[in-house]
Amino acid sequence: PSFGFLFDIDGVLVRGKTPIPAAKTAFQKLVNSQGQFLVPVVFVTNAGNCLRQNKADQLSHLLGVPISQDQVMMSHSPLRMFKRYHEKCVLVSGQGPLLDIAQDLGFCQPITIETLREKHPLLDAVDHDRSPNVLVSVDFCLKLSVSVVLFGEPVRWETSLQLIIDVLLTSGYPGNPYHHENYPHIPVLACNMDLMWVAEAQSPRFGHGTFMVCLENIYKKITGKELKYEALMGKPSRLTYQYAEHLIRAQALQRHWEQPIHTLYAVGGPAALSQDDELGHSWENELASAAAAHCRSVLVCTGVYNPHTEVPLDTRDSITETVFHGHRDFRFDPGLVEPDHIVPDVDAAVDLVFQLENFAP
Repeated sequence: PSFGFLFDIDGVLVRGKTPIPAAKTAFQKLVNSQGQFLVPVVFVTNAGNCLRQNKADQLSHLLGVPISQDQVMMSHSPLRMFKRYHEKCVLVSGQGPLLDIAQDLGFCQPITIETLREKHPLLDAVDHDRSPNVLVSVDFCLKLSVSVVLFGEPVRWETSLQLIIDVLLTSGYPGNPYHHENYPHIPVLACNMDLMWVAEAQSPRFGHGTFMVCLENIYKKITGKELKYEALMGKPSRLTYQYAEHLIRAQALQRHWEQPIHTLYAVGGPAALSQDDELGHSWENELASAAAAHCRSVLVCTGVYNPHTEVPLDTRDSITETVFHGHRDFRFDPGLVEPDHIVPDVDAAVDLVFQLENFAP
């Protein structure tokens, strides 16, 4: 094969924990009788609350085909390339087995919001029932000097928002007085910018992007300055698609397929959007130069996308009449948001790609 697939998961293959019927049909077309994939496939999810192996096991069960962890790209997977942070102490935010995820990515000294709260109980004061009844003597003074890593939406937003702001405004010494002159603040790396996502509910649910909107606006309201990101990863960032292509090439190499991969088909949503500023140049040397000539987007109608609210083609109309749900650091370019193809579901997407590529398994 001279092409590969990048599959979204939520709203494309599953809704919550329920597989979309077309997905099982589609994947029977993608494997041979031994269960080996006929083309390179990577699952690109903005989820960040579990390990790759767990997600691979879950997908194998739901789709009925064997999937390895090397085929799964979580929103946090590109953090493997940010090696300059791996030896240092970082604050991690999100849910799930955060320490296991961080250590699997290479971080040696991750600290969770909950651990920080235990060490500084006076900082978390919104929920009066959780506030300490007596004054606490704190001699824990840890400098979180390197970075804050946002894996995904946390459970107690008020606690995470408060403690992350504390770390940013004290240059990594939470518990100390705020110093607004410490700008730019210590680095923030964020995974998954989805404002909303589709589960079993009839309407989309808050995603990590909603949490980020809260954090950004609180920081700006307090300081008058913009919160800056060292890197943004997860769909639709360019970094994510370059790393996904790296995984596609690795699969082709492992299978001894000598044909170069010329086209990637991103099934589910738009391909990479443009960022206002290129962020996180440190990762560029970790990847070989992109080999694929094209990345085509194939939009399916089983997720957030509503075929009755298409993006206007005229840029001026787009700016004045269309609500842009992407992250604030991404430019709204209708040419990038508009998909190359729109199909009913993932089974139709596989059929379309096989037809476009004249590929007959």
